[in-house]
Amino acid sequence: MEKQLRIALAGNPNSGKTTLFNKLTGSNQFVGNWPGVTVEKKEGRLIVDKNVILTDLPGIYSLSPYTLEEVVARNYLIEEKPDAILNIVDATNLERNLYLTTQLTELGIPVVIALNMMDLVRKAGDSINVKELSRQLGCRIVEISALKGDGVQDAARAAIEAAKNGKTIPQHSFSGPVEHALAHIEEVTVHNLPEEQQRWYAIKIFERDEKVLKQLNVPEDVRAHIEQDIQAAEKELDDDAESIITNERYVYISQMLKGIYKKKGKGELSISDKIDRIVTNRVLALPIFVVVMFLVYALSMGKSIADGGISIGTFLTDWTNDVIGGAVLTDGSRALLESWGVAPWLVGLISDGILAGVGAVLGFVPQMLVLFLMLCLLEDCGYMARIAFIMDRIFRRFGLSGKSFIPMLVGTGCGIPGVMASRTIENERDRRMTIMTTTFMPCGAKMPIVGLIAGALFGGSTWVATSAYFIGIAAIVISGIMLKKTKMFAGDPAPFVMELPPYHVPAWGNVLRGTWERGWSFIKRAGTVIVVSSIVIWFLTSFGSVNGKFGMVDELYEDKSLVTDEYVTTVADRMHIPEDEVEPMDDSLLARIAQPVSIVFKPLGFGDWKPTAATVTGLVAKEEVVANFGIMYAYDDKDGEEELEENGNQIWNRVAEDFNTISGGHGRLAAYAFMIFNLLCAPCFAAIGAIKREMNSAKWTWFAIGYQCCFAWVIAFIVWQLGRAFAGAVNAVGLVFALAALALLLWQLFKPYKEAQRLTVQ
Repeated sequence: MEKQLRIALAGNPNSGKTTLFNKLTGSNQFVGNWPGVTVEKKEGRLIVDKNVILTDLPGIYSLSPYTLEEVVARNYLIEEKPDAILNIVDATNLERNLYLTTQLTELGIPVVIALNMMDLVRKAGDSINVKELSRQLGCRIVEISALKGDGVQDAARAAIEAAKNGKTIPQHSFSGPVEHALAHIEEVTVHNLPEEQQRWYAIKIFERDEKVLKQLNVPEDVRAHIEQDIQAAEKELDDDAESIITNERYVYISQMLKGIYKKKGKGELSISDKIDRIVTNRVLALPIFVVVMFLVYALSMGKSIADGGISIGTFLTDWTNDVIGGAVLTDGSRALLESWGVAPWLVGLISDGILAGVGAVLGFVPQMLVLFLMLCLLEDCGYMARIAFIMDRIFRRFGLSGKSFIPMLVGTGCGIPGVMASRTIENERDRRMTIMTTTFMPCGAKMPIVGLIAGALFGGSTWVATSAYFIGIAAIVISGIMLKKTKMFAGDPAPFVMELPPYHVPAWGNVLRGTWERGWSFIKRAGTVIVVSSIVIWFLTSFGSVNGKFGMVDELYEDKSLVTDEYVTTVADRMHIPEDEVEPMDDSLLARIAQPVSIVFKPLGFGDWKPTAATVTGLVAKEEVVANFGIMYAYDDKDGEEELEENGNQIWNRVAEDFNTISGGHGRLAAYAFMIFNLLCAPCFAAIGAIKREMNSAKWTWFAIGYQCCFAWVIAFIVWQLGRAFAGAVNAVGLVFALAALALLLWQLFKPYKEAQRLTVQ
């Protein structure tokens, strides 16, 4: 049997690595996590040879262990020792990309370079002497365009050939003092290692790489001996050892490229540069960003094209709710089950519990897919990288790191990978602060809440959905400024350096794959967590105690000996509603549990048991907020008391009516405060678990949850109280406290910074 080959795909972020991996493996991919860490591990079998497994390493700039991604990639290459490395290099940014290449060629593993974006190089009129570059680097180079698919299979075949017969010997050398020290290090510490690995280990020892020194178990006397050579080189070259190696690599690359890379329009601006002069302009950048995001949300969650708007997502969601959500899932299933003679409680469980809850969430899938499609298009064309650059400029004015915006971008899909992305931030204070605030961004799970409020209360207004996105950003900025002024988080922000990839036409394969992956994740949650939660919510909604007797509340309410006038008066007093509005659900277990808790939300405008129950169950999964409403209002309508020709939208109309009733006629304002609280409060249990893993501390986790909930409550409180005052319904006590809270917030924002040197929460 032919030996199974393993090829590692390595390259810088934004070099086209993901596109190349998808082209080479197609649908033959499997995704998991690297052993012991939560960094995603992608592997796949090559299309040209199913006996070859391609491992997609995390995007890295070097093999220095500064980030978890670099540690993962380095450990895999050193410990697993794949049969070959396919190094993807961005031909439009050779100098930066070849820095990693010089390190890979030192590992003793055959290297093949996939020189990507050669179509852009030729289009610009530039030229690269690939043959000479190959000779100087000591490895084969294949010209490709991952986006167009040109040459990608040739690169795969070259990697297979190298894995079977190849050998890469590093051709570059350093200056005399460094080479002298390296020769001595090889002689006394690594001479027992395979010859092809000795140079890489010697360089790492010269850099005083603690992980390598620990791995090799270098004795103290030997370390002291070679330290003399390292210090001699440092003294002669007037720099520290690690900086010396970095500089030597760039000097080598720069000298090599002088005769190899010729630019036709040297000094002229590229098309990307010309675009960037507008979209990253200090004055225009932010307004353009706002307009772009407004259009994204207008297309996905704004007013439906059927109502004169431009939203495709809302049009499809309305159709889904009208046709599938009501006619098929709820009413259709109930009629079918009843015709089969199924027990009433089981009909209720299936139709009003599982199908109503899941259907309420799935009804928003079209909006989610359109939103994810728009975001993937922005990512793939290169604009999202510009947003990070723009936000870094803003963040640094307030003492924050631009690196914090990367987790925010990731968090728009799901808060969990957003939290995990914070590990790239070296500064411990900034990292913890980013973990605490990243989930303020409206992730995919929160978007049904936004869609519900925008559709049910605001007629599909685009600004509601757009404001949700910018509320998340504002919450992160405000929190960052305030937290930076505390002893726990004070200090200079971590530096932020990133490459801006050239603009290009999005690869539809990547865009559709990314959209489907995010959408499928959303759908899977509806089919797992939401199903289980819906069963629990249905039980709590359907069962309760009436006058001391336990059972299904709607059946118990048919017994007039139990539901006397005096009992109705008692229920009305307990629920703080008129007697003629008492309904069976008011005696359900869920109502009895949620009603006492609802007092917490009365100052926010939605202090009723239904929105309270929806908010609390949102901790399980944010989609549960919408699912819970779907179950409660499907329950109301299951006896056909209302003509539900458009069942899905009718339910959301009833939600709007309830918000109006609860808030005393200020339904929109109360619903907006409800949306703000649910966007900013503690995330779902899965995201809280991610926070716990990244914080590695129960105290820090509870601190993060407490801060998020308190911040969400205060912001929603200010919005509700001030909004009511502007509407002419002044609550003197509430207004005084809201103004005091706002003043305290502004004072914390604008008071001077005070530096601190220690963390106080352990």
